[in-house]
Amino acid sequence: MEPSDGDRFLRLLAEHADDPVLLEAAVRAARGRSALVAALPEEETRRHTRALVRGVLAALEGGGPDAPASGGPAGDVLAAAERLGSDRARQGVPVEEFLDGFQAGRAHLVRTLVADGRRRGVPDAALLDGVTRIDEISTALVRRMVHAHRVAELEMARTVREGHVQMLRQLLHGEAVPVLAPLDPSCAYHCVVSDVSDPAVAARLEAELTAAGPGLCGLVDGRLAALIAHLPEPRATSGPLLVASPPAHPPEVAPMYELGRRALRAGADAALAGMRELADLALLTVTEAEPELGDVLAGALLAGLDPDEPFHRELAETGLAYLDHGGRIEPAAAALHVHGNTVKYRVRRLQELTGRPLLDPAGGTAVSRAAHWWWALHRWLARAPS
Repeated sequence: MEPSDGDRFLRLLAEHADDPVLLEAAVRAARGRSALVAALPEEETRRHTRALVRGVLAALEGGGPDAPASGGPAGDVLAAAERLGSDRARQGVPVEEFLDGFQAGRAHLVRTLVADGRRRGVPDAALLDGVTRIDEISTALVRRMVHAHRVAELEMARTVREGHVQMLRQLLHGEAVPVLAPLDPSCAYHCVVSDVSDPAVAARLEAELTAAGPGLCGLVDGRLAALIAHLPEPRATSGPLLVASPPAHPPEVAPMYELGRRALRAGADAALAGMRELADLALLTVTEAEPELGDVLAGALLAGLDPDEPFHRELAETGLAYLDHGGRIEPAAAALHVHGNTVKYRVRRLQELTGRPLLDPAGGTAVSRAAHWWWALHRWLARAPS
């Protein structure tokens, strides 16, 4: 009995499936199309090419215990495709690159089969049917390869990410660990802390924090923290409160992290927002840690004020703004949204009621006097009714 045209095509493919010359040509085609595939060991490409060619032949023949009723690739063939996709992802070959290599190898095989089939007198209709079937099988394999590639990429990204965040946690907690990429042990980094726990908000802030230079971000103790080489410019004046320390080398960031968390609590109690430098919050942080001493100081300096009197609260708020702006009337008035004369009047009344000047009568800004007044006013307002 004469073999059918379809049988002749299958026989043709079977002869070429183990042809070392054709296999090597397909390997060269795949490696020639993609530089990243070419950078892999040649045997790596050869192994996958051989497995896929044999898988296509098995699918065309429709044999094997695992062959699906639809005539598509069997389970072992699909598994080979998944291994190819997964391996290429773990080898760092992007999906576009490895598909270019796969399609180049497939195109070479198809051209060789068609040319040899015509020399042997296989009808064009049989060749077209065979090539169409190969394309159907190739499409199913490509789907599996792409899916496996993406799954492997996500797994690796999660693993790398988890490793980075674990290193960040250990550094911020003062553990002695090797400093690995993306950090450089010879560089200094700002330690940034926040109260942000929402992963979506944290991801947005992470992009902003690392836009100006290399860094490492992650959720530490349930809140977003970061080590970044450069602070973003311009600094955010709204949004979540972020406290940034001066630069420190990775083994030295743990104390900065603890100070930053203290400053964050103090800044949150003062209703601050946006990016704040740790040095700017030094006085607020220290005074916030000693509320009882602040109360003693408020009692000594502000005994003439009645916390239940709204006007006295206005005087205290004005005095605080006046000190915050270095004893300058106009900036304090702008911050309070009042006229400059109002600030002058309130400061004068505050001094009359307390019996003490806010600043040095000689015109200086005696640091201890201003700091004591500032601390006392803060504590007095914190205890006063709203």
